[in-house]
Amino acid sequence: MGSSHYKLILKICGVCLVILLLLLGVYFASNNAGKAVVKSGFYHYTVVVDCGSTGTRVNVYKWWKPASLSNWDLPILVHSYPDNSTQSLSRGSSCKYHCVQTEPGLDKFVGNSTGVRLSLEPLILWAEQWVPRERHGDTPIFVLATAGLRRVLIEDARRVLDDVEDVVKEHSFVSKKSWIRVLSGKEEAYYGWVALNYKMGSLGNSSIGPTLGLLDLGGSSLQVVMEVHDGGRNDANLIRSKIGLVEHYILAFSLSSFGLNEAFDRTVAMLSQVQPGGGGNNERYEVRHPCLGFGFQRNYSCYVCDGINAPYQRNLSIQTHKSEFTNTHLVGDPDWEICKGIARAAALNLSILDWSQSTDLNNCKTGLSSYGSDTLNFIAGTYLSRRFHALSGFFAVYNMLDLAPIANLTKIWEKGQQMCSKSWPDSSNASGNQNNIGKYCFRVPYMASLIEDALCLGDKEIVFGPGDLSWTLGASLVEVEKPWPSSTETTILSLKSNRIVSGIYGSRMTAEC
Repeated sequence: MGSSHYKLILKICGVCLVILLLLLGVYFASNNAGKAVVKSGFYHYTVVVDCGSTGTRVNVYKWWKPASLSNWDLPILVHSYPDNSTQSLSRGSSCKYHCVQTEPGLDKFVGNSTGVRLSLEPLILWAEQWVPRERHGDTPIFVLATAGLRRVLIEDARRVLDDVEDVVKEHSFVSKKSWIRVLSGKEEAYYGWVALNYKMGSLGNSSIGPTLGLLDLGGSSLQVVMEVHDGGRNDANLIRSKIGLVEHYILAFSLSSFGLNEAFDRTVAMLSQVQPGGGGNNERYEVRHPCLGFGFQRNYSCYVCDGINAPYQRNLSIQTHKSEFTNTHLVGDPDWEICKGIARAAALNLSILDWSQSTDLNNCKTGLSSYGSDTLNFIAGTYLSRRFHALSGFFAVYNMLDLAPIANLTKIWEKGQQMCSKSWPDSSNASGNQNNIGKYCFRVPYMASLIEDALCLGDKEIVFGPGDLSWTLGASLVEVEKPWPSSTETTILSLKSNRIVSGIYGSRMTAEC
């Protein structure tokens, strides 16, 4: 009995020991597996705030850097926020695709720190929801302004940026003074090109074929970027960029006043010079616009009319280089042919004389442009980009036409005329956002004229979209110096060429990646 009992105890102890060893084995195996996952790569977040002319937007990017990638490989974008399910923070927002935006732009808040705070605070709080709390302390936030703050006085821009810095410092993301600045137009254009080609798989060591050209239309400015053959040309707009192991020669242009809102302002200024009546000190100046429908009447603030709108400029006291004329009253006087003509004049930046004489000159053959033929007619040279993607304002306008993503200019003109003939009789019921009053019947011919007459791309393949793409993705890639939490990593993009000088603070960024 004693021997049997002893053997039973030994068996039980043996079974317990086996179970314990199995449990220990499972524990160490899972622990090592967990460590292997950590060692196989790591996640990283970046937050980019885009301070544009029409509003302020925020994007959050989640990246993955597999350990198997070399220092020359680009990280993998896991997700970007906002996504398709996101609603704008601003009621009646001008967003035409998913974005988180507050309005108006920060250039409207010079000397108004409360306005700056109310614009930024909800965006940063929203971004904090998408970054794990434990990662806030190593997540960089970049607040980068574009054309809206580029067009105000330097002193005013500095005041706004100082107010921005005060708000950002109150939050837990990593920030530096050099990360809060006004981008040069060249930087903005370059970041857009990087974003597009990264998104479409045209960058990096494994990419094949030519890169894509970029057309990016904002409220105040137009960016045009393409790769060219000749890296030895003497051109102030040339960027030599090494992305991974591949070297690119990129022409990046930023054309101020060619954005949708400022282009419309220029048509108001031109019409005011050729139409009689109005303009006294206390008298409302009436402008009849051929792109606005019957019954349309609205007071309008023209932000680019000073120095152009001579009939009533003499009675105003100019405080800055940009004044707001509140005594302009727009009246709809629809005429499709005249609307096309003035939209083309805005696209080519024609003088009052050239437009009023109704000249039918071909810009792509003659280089006609008061902005400078070397700027607007540069596409005629040799370049690698055979396909261009039209983003932002281009996409928003084209999306209204409900056409296939690949452009057909004939279809754009036809659909635009059909749309206007239907909408003009109902213009008296138009919505209240004055920044969009000319969108239906001015923006379509303006967009088509930019592509066909100003940029001379009528015979090229133009793809509208993707609608969710922003230059902020390119900024997220380029701006971060030490993105990954390790002492052995290098920058995401290895930058080695001539430098781009940033706008206000003079901070420098190497223009190679």
